Amino acid sequence: MRVLSAALLFLGLAAPAVAEGFAPVTKRDRFVSLIEGRDLTRFGITLNVTSDGQIKGRAFGRDVTGAWRWNGDYFCRDLFWGKMDLGPNCQAVRLNGDTIRFISDQGTGQFADLYLR
Repeated sequence: MRVLSAALLFLGLAAPAVAEGFAPVTKRDRFVSLIEGRDLTRFGITLNVTSDGQIKGRAFGRDVTGAWRWNGDYFCRDLFWGKMDLGPNCQAVRLNGDTIRFISDQGTGQFADLYLR
């Protein structure tokens, strides 16, 4: 269960992030322009992050809900996977083409790559 929850959006699967080929996204307006009207996807996960601060979708057969806000240079989210509270986390955001990378713990932790569709 812990491994599966760690695989969820904005928590990451890999070792600390390498930014090779990824450009920083540090402004809320830029982030909204990227996600507006698009889903964030990866194997087993489809999420919609709305411009009004909501997160909705499914991951590995369970509902995902939450809220987000922009704080300084970071995307900060509170997230629930089914009934499991994944808690708050502020994350650095990077972009490479249609791949958006969320790096936990203000860019010092693990990362998750999702695809803009």
